[in-house]
Order: sequence, then structure tokens, then C-alpha cells
Amino acid sequence: MVTAAFHRATPTEPAKCVRILIVGGGYVGLYTALRLQRKLKAELAGGAAEIVVVSPDPYMTYQPFLPEAAAGAISPRHVVVPLRRVLDGCRVVVGEVTAIDHAKRTATLGTLATEESGRTEQIPYDELVLAPGSVSRTLPIPGLADHGIGFKTLEEAIGLRNHVIEQMDIASSTRDPAIRDAALTFVFVGGGFAGVEALGELEDMARYATRYYHNVVPEDMKWILVEASDRILPEVGAEMGRYTVTELRRRNIDVRLETRLESCVDRVAVLSDGARFPTRTVVWTAGVKPHPVLAATDLPLNGRGRLKCTPELSVDGVTHAWAAGDAAAVPDVTAEEPGKETAPNAQHAVRQARVLGDNIVRSLRDQPLETYAHKYVGSVASLGLHKGVAHVYGRKLKGYPAWFMHRTYHLSRVPTFNRKARVLAEWTLAGLFKREIVSLGSLEHPRAEFELAAGGKPSRDPKGSS
Repeated sequence: MVTAAFHRATPTEPAKCVRILIVGGGYVGLYTALRLQRKLKAELAGGAAEIVVVSPDPYMTYQPFLPEAAAGAISPRHVVVPLRRVLDGCRVVVGEVTAIDHAKRTATLGTLATEESGRTEQIPYDELVLAPGSVSRTLPIPGLADHGIGFKTLEEAIGLRNHVIEQMDIASSTRDPAIRDAALTFVFVGGGFAGVEALGELEDMARYATRYYHNVVPEDMKWILVEASDRILPEVGAEMGRYTVTELRRRNIDVRLETRLESCVDRVAVLSDGARFPTRTVVWTAGVKPHPVLAATDLPLNGRGRLKCTPELSVDGVTHAWAAGDAAAVPDVTAEEPGKETAPNAQHAVRQARVLGDNIVRSLRDQPLETYAHKYVGSVASLGLHKGVAHVYGRKLKGYPAWFMHRTYHLSRVPTFNRKARVLAEWTLAGLFKREIVSLGSLEHPRAEFELAAGGKPSRDPKGSS
């Protein structure tokens, strides 16, 4: 704990500026910075404090809206919150922390200019907030690195939307049954929120899009969900999980439980039950793992690579270091069984960020810290337009009521009134007009046309749909 960190200047000792370094611009990073710039408004104005936010992107992505962005229900720019605009009291640095020496209170930073100069930067700090989030957890499956598509970022979500529509274009323009079958087969691996919601929204979009194709009907498409365990969406409970399987199968989606992806070499998805599916689309949503920067610190980690934290959200056994969200193993003080940790989800991350911000201020002012305690209230999931499941406060909902609750809950949670108003306006307009079904895949290769005109060979990503 910092004792009397904010002290008045004397003739012999000038006031010290306390620098708070926040690593990550996701849920925890954004909400902690918002809390701090509000609580430390006077100190920031007087130069007694400085907040530095380091994020690989200049925006925060509201990930629960990624499936709807992929389906075209929400514009991509409304799924993100610009950090510099919202955090006007902070210094935002677009870059990535690659190592942390907490004993010396320094962080090694690589920025966009690092590739040009070849030099990294060192940022000293007084208080450290580690909130880098998580990255996709992949397995050494043959062909996955070459042909797999992730669903963790906005770029991946929009790229997947373009890819699905392009596959429908390919199927519509060929008479080769093998090419057509592979183009219209979509394999999703992972039965958690990301996989089920992405599959549900994209299948719903593609089904709608077939009305504009003269030779593609919904029955031509194969949608396959592969899950290694015996259930999907465990967060909504066993009953709602079984309902989700029934609902998906009613839409002719092939749900395969207790099944694993063993290979996707040569664009053929081979499953552990012996099934083989020629496909141009393998979407990997089978879990996440802690960000690699955690291993490049001198801070204590648990067996799963997450930071050991106290119920006050400080790093266990270390002073001046804090963490929350996916990167932190926070004890769940509301659980009956000992040793249980809070789930690494958005519901906890947003609430932890508020307590984290308050505790940093309390620490700097030498005040008692607050314990983070929040009982999990439940979960909601969308399965496409007007379809969903929910298990909230012990109540189970399905169909339209669950879908409406999903939208209402996330609209209330997306940061800033600006984004709330824009998303609500888009949903309102979507109810009055037809869906926009168009692929903008060329945006991923903006120089291809010019390179071709200049006599060169247009560069296209070999992993893409070309």
C-alpha cells in the first residue's frame, strides 16, 4: 500500500507525480481508467497524478456484440469505444507491453514506431494495473494454423462475415459439386458463448441471404458445431443447454457433443467420431488462455498462468500491483466452497474494475481497501434474431423473451451514452428495413486493385477465401 502518496510540496521536497500504468484497454483497463480519472480529477489537474493506458488498439471492443456485428445487425464502429475520446484525462499509448520488471517498477513497451526504429521503450511507474485480457487457446491440430479462423476480435468477426458471404458467392457461381459442398459447409469448434452465438447469428444471416441467390437454398448449407464436452453453454445451466441443442438441431445445425477436431489439413475437417467434412470454413472458439505478457513478469502466477490476487484485487504478496478480469485469479468470497475463484467473464470484469479503481485511490490516500464480492446472477445468450436462452436470478427464459433480455442487458452495459444511442438506433432501423447482405472482403486487401493496375501481382492472403 502507498502511504501518503499524495503529499503537499515543501520548499525542500517538490510534490511527486504518481504514475499509474494500466496495461490493456479492454473491460478492466477502460473501466478502471474511467473510475480513476473521475476519482482523481483534482490530482490529475494539479499534476500530482498521471494515468497511462497502454493498449494494442486505440479502442475497447465490446465483445458480446461481436456475433451481431458479424451478422450485420450492428455497425462495426459501434461495437468499439475510442479510448482517446473517452479517457480524455489519461495518456493513451497504442502499443504492447512485452515485459515487466516490477522490482524496478518499469515496463518494456513496443509501439508502432518500434518496427521502424527497432528500439523499445521503458516506462517507469508507481502503481501497476495488469489487465491485458486473454488470447485464443489453440491446440496443435494439423492444419488449424493454416485454415482456422478465430472469433476474438472485431476484425475476425467482420472478416468471418465477409468470408461466409463469399463462400455463398462461390457456391452460386460453380457447377462443381465438390467445390460447392465445401463452400457451403461451416464448422464451428467450441460450444461456449462465442461459438454458439457466432454460429447462431451467422446461420440466421446466411439463411436470410439465400433469398437473394437463385441457386442456393438453406438446405444446401451444412452448419456443424463441435464440442469436446457433453454439453454446450454450461453458464446457462444444464436445462437451458439441452434446450439450446434442441433449438439448433431444429434449424438443421449438426451439434456433435463429446467430439473433437483432429485435423483440418487440405481443408478437410476430420472429427474424432470419424466424420470427415470438406470445408473452407473452420471457426475456432474453443477457449482462451492468459495473455503471454503475464509470463514475462516477476509477479506470482497460479498453475493456469493467471496472476494470484487477493479479494481486494491486489497481486498477492506484492505491493503497488493490481489485476482483474481474465488475467487475475480472484478469490470468490461469496462461494460456499473454499478456494473457488471468480469466473473470467465480462460480468465480473466490469464490476471488478470499479472496485479496483476505488482501491487504488484508497491505497494512495492511505484508506482501508474494499473487498470485491459479487454473486454471479446468471447468463444470457443470443441464438440469432428473436432467439435466445437465459438463466438469470434462478429464472429460465428461452426464445424471444431471452433474446430481448440479452439485448436489453448488453445495451445497458456497453460503455458511454453515445454508443448506447447508436446501437439502439441501429436496432430500431433494422426492425423497419431489410438486412444488408453484402461482402466487403476487398477492404481486407485495399491495395490489390492498385497493384494490379500498376502491373504488379495483387497480394491476397493465402489463408483467405481466394
